[in-house]
Amino acid sequence: MIIAITNQKGGVGKTTTAINLSAALASKGFRTLLVDLDPQANSSMSFIDVRQLDRAIYEAITDDDVSIDDITHPVEKLPQLFIAPSTIALAKLETRLVGELEPHFRLKDKVDRVQDKYDYIIIDTPPTLGILTVNALVAATHVMIPIQASYFALEGTDDLIETIDKIKVRANPNLQILGAVITLYDRRTLLARDTRDQISEVFGDKVFETAISKSVRLEESPAYRESIFSFAPDSSGAFEYYKLSEEVLSRV
Repeated sequence: MIIAITNQKGGVGKTTTAINLSAALASKGFRTLLVDLDPQANSSMSFIDVRQLDRAIYEAITDDDVSIDDITHPVEKLPQLFIAPSTIALAKLETRLVGELEPHFRLKDKVDRVQDKYDYIIIDTPPTLGILTVNALVAATHVMIPIQASYFALEGTDDLIETIDKIKVRANPNLQILGAVITLYDRRTLLARDTRDQISEVFGDKVFETAISKSVRLEESPAYRESIFSFAPDSSGAFEYYKLSEEVLSRV
């Protein structure tokens, strides 16, 4: 199962969800690969020192002689979690692939060669609908959409769903929306509850029951290169991402 975590809006918790869903699955004993497809490399920096990398996902995608295995690193404290890291070099990918034949299949071709080694592959994507996100959607079996509980929560969602539908027509007919997860949720506010109702109107039963609350601990944990489960195992963030992982497993 390959899950692309996607929303072209920034600041909705994509990376936080990628990090902690991957960690939750790994902690349950599933061999999990986290692929960082964002040039900001925040998922990578949450687990390893990217300054020491000689090569990363950019080289794996663009160089036929470099495989994902060649760039993958184990994650400390989580023996079943591995990361295929990113660097700022990934920002050059769109320019690099201009004129290439079927550039949106580059990641899929590489992932197909390693997917049998993992139970789950999680792909963190950038906040755009460009070539990187399209590569993720073509490679994925499922899409998870984090949506912030805010006034403009659904802004741009139509474009994302339209992109998913276009990809399903030819490039990846088996792609499915796994669900929408509400993030940065504050149960105390009327706005958050209203937003949840609006999201449910669009996604119906695809909305996960588990909503991820606003949490200082979730914001702090990447600075210590830890998931929420080792950084603050008794926090609400750890509890909610554990519940979310249970929902993901129940849907597959």
